[in-house]
Amino acid sequence: MLDHVSIQVDDLAAAAAFYDAVFEPIGYRRIMDFGDTIGYGDGFPSFWIGARTDPIPNRQSHLAFQAPSRAAVDAFLAAAVGAGAEVLHEARVWPEYHAGYYGAFVRDPDGNNVEAVHHTFDG
Repeated sequence: MLDHVSIQVDDLAAAAAFYDAVFEPIGYRRIMDFGDTIGYGDGFPSFWIGARTDPIPNRQSHLAFQAPSRAAVDAFLAAAVGAGAEVLHEARVWPEYHAGYYGAFVRDPDGNNVEAVHHTFDG
């Protein structure tokens, strides 16, 4: 539904290393790199990170990225842990959202709550 999302990060190199690692298992990649801004996606950039441009402290955001399978969610979590991320919630079914909601939640280098989610629907 969203066209694109952009966030500012305190350390662009650390954020880029994190997103490079965690996006690969769920089918996204770095598409554009302007030095101070990097765009990720699967055909065109729909998620952007950019160097902080103001002194306002970052506040936690929640970003959920679609994964093509439950195995991809698990691979996202493994990549995040490998990149040093704090695990907020292990990969599991979240029936309070819906019966086929399978997600894992981690904290990125700037403190954001980043999720990979796969939806399985009956019928």
